[in-house]
Amino acid sequence: MTIAMTTAIDNLSRRQFLGSSAGLTLGLTLGFSLGEAQAASPQATAATAAPAPVFEPNAFLRIGTDNTVTVISKHLEMGQGTYTGLATLAAEELDAAWAQVRVESAPADARRYNNLLWGPAQGTGGSTAMANSWEQMRQAGASARAMLVSAAARRWSVPVADITVREGVVLHADSKRQATFGELAEAAGAEAVPASVVLKDPKDFRLIGKTAPRKDAADKVNGRAQFTQDLHLPGMLLAVVAHPPRFGGKVRAFDASQAKAVKGVVDVVAIPSGVAVLARDTWSAKKGRDALVVTWDDSAAFQLSSDTQRRRYRELAATPGLIARQDGQADAALAQAPKAGAGRVISASLDFPYLAHAAMEPINCVVQRTEAGCTVWNGEQMHTGDQFALAKLFGIAPEQVTIHTLYAGGSFGRRASKDADYVREVASIVQASGTKAPVKMVWLREDDMKGGQYRPMFHHRLEATLSPQGEISAWRHRLVGQSIAAGSPFESVMVKNGVDALSVEGASTLPYAIPNLQVELHTPQDIGVPVLWWRSVGSTHTAYATETFLDALATEAQQDPVAWRLKMLDKHPRHAAVLALVADKAAWGKPLAKGKKGERRGRGVALHESFGTVVAQVAEVTVSRDGSFHVDRVVTAVDCGVAINPDNVRAQVEGSVGFALSAALHGEITLKDGVVEQSNFGDYAPIRIQEMPKVEVHIVPSANKPSGIGEPAVPPVAPAVANALAAATGKRAWRLPLQTAQFKA
Repeated sequence: MTIAMTTAIDNLSRRQFLGSSAGLTLGLTLGFSLGEAQAASPQATAATAAPAPVFEPNAFLRIGTDNTVTVISKHLEMGQGTYTGLATLAAEELDAAWAQVRVESAPADARRYNNLLWGPAQGTGGSTAMANSWEQMRQAGASARAMLVSAAARRWSVPVADITVREGVVLHADSKRQATFGELAEAAGAEAVPASVVLKDPKDFRLIGKTAPRKDAADKVNGRAQFTQDLHLPGMLLAVVAHPPRFGGKVRAFDASQAKAVKGVVDVVAIPSGVAVLARDTWSAKKGRDALVVTWDDSAAFQLSSDTQRRRYRELAATPGLIARQDGQADAALAQAPKAGAGRVISASLDFPYLAHAAMEPINCVVQRTEAGCTVWNGEQMHTGDQFALAKLFGIAPEQVTIHTLYAGGSFGRRASKDADYVREVASIVQASGTKAPVKMVWLREDDMKGGQYRPMFHHRLEATLSPQGEISAWRHRLVGQSIAAGSPFESVMVKNGVDALSVEGASTLPYAIPNLQVELHTPQDIGVPVLWWRSVGSTHTAYATETFLDALATEAQQDPVAWRLKMLDKHPRHAAVLALVADKAAWGKPLAKGKKGERRGRGVALHESFGTVVAQVAEVTVSRDGSFHVDRVVTAVDCGVAINPDNVRAQVEGSVGFALSAALHGEITLKDGVVEQSNFGDYAPIRIQEMPKVEVHIVPSANKPSGIGEPAVPPVAPAVANALAAATGKRAWRLPLQTAQFKA
């Protein structure tokens, strides 16, 4: 998921500390002011813009008298390693022992915990967690360290400069005195927060850039980790919802008599999104829903089939769209090209299906109405947006919405709902039923698969010409697909002159030197399928379109795909370095080992930048006579700035390869007369373990600030595989998912 609020980026160097004069009885808590970020936005409210109380219990860092260092994470841990990364940043500057560090989730409070790259909004997405916290969390650790040192110097009557800190122990070498953080915590709480701190020189890092055990791993192994699905509260009711079979459908009438007769069912209520059944347990709620008799009104529902929609997209692609990028005169150059022979127009049309997020933990959420407002338990990804949505629904102030963030079993963008859809749904159930009990809404896998909020379907049309020297002289790229941002709170930032930046990212930012380059976009307005960001968003289709078409052009120009790309990257040395590294590590140019009799082998390359990170990948494939194939190896080079925890970077790349291959090999949501045809992993399959290739990850050493890593390794996978298949078989794949039949010998 991405929140490309580049126009709202706050200068990361403009963070200030709150001074303090208060101590805490049980330890030291450090708080920061984000007042400048709040004041910069007209969206700030009294709830989010009020000055932060100093030394409040829930800030970025808390040190207890029991010697425990608690890092408060403003970002959701959904498997991507956020807790470990944030803890590493704080512990590095604090000089804490890794074993004494634990992590807690922050409360929903944008005043203190906003994402610094989004403005006055708290949330996790767009691979921004480490990038926006890089200095903030280090400053938190460095300031706490300074206060501990100051307390020790005061206690021992020695100069501050003579004191050192290592592994959670404060030391004075000359007198051989020492104290743990816990022993100094109470005294340190009475020290003033320093006005400024000096952060470590990277050469002195002990944790950053090193591998450390993940902070969430042990609890996930031993079962202590709590996901929303694990939560059981006293008196809690379980709810499932009968949704319309078509998007935009409404309830015309329903008969709940048989549902209410099911043992365990407590209530049946109509809500805006359908009919909800409340019960004492999930199974009873599900059986109650099965017994419901609902008449649906499809008069305003979306009723097209995927094939019809695809034909409409292709027709639009034959006409000019809105300009997303224009360098030179691509239209004129293409119009002047000969009809055949050298310099002719080379074209390709590509189709991309809807894709579901299909996270391991389907959508769920718990909401309870209280005298003080309402309380939410959730794998919370969009704290501020959900607070405001529930405040509006219940008629309360946003600060009356308390959110407890639990672990999330994946998301890939789904829990970052732009309109708080599933959180509002459970709140609507609470409101309609009038219950004061906590209500856990559970989407079964079929609900999750058919529930919409997909990666949009897209069609791409590319045209290019080559010069006599084998260089690209003109390039025109037309895209057709739904806008994710349109109609959402993000539209004003992401949509400019009718062009949704999310739709064209990766195409409009193509790094290759092409003198005449034009990118156009068509955004159909009458497609009623709900769409949302999906891991790496627009780059999921633009990288495939651009990198496979580039490979086809390289073949036409009789150029080596790597060398040809490198010649067009003179102005992008970072891209060139990553591409050169992956080519070297993959032994590009050396023959692949031969397969068994009848097998064909190939190697393909792809390069893409997203979320500030450059990734190049080389895939190796083996293709059988019947067209079936196996991806044998994926070599990745990645420049993501400082690798805070290299093992976590490797894990994210490895996971991205598996995720991307699932979509490339199997992923497709189709509709027939407006009804989604897939329902579970039987017909929307992730890759199996035997399909997973060997993955090698090479991280470019860097002193630059960290950029994203949760998403950027997804986009190049499919085009690298497709280019490898083309190298092995001579056949180009212009539609995803990849079909075995097209690669038959």
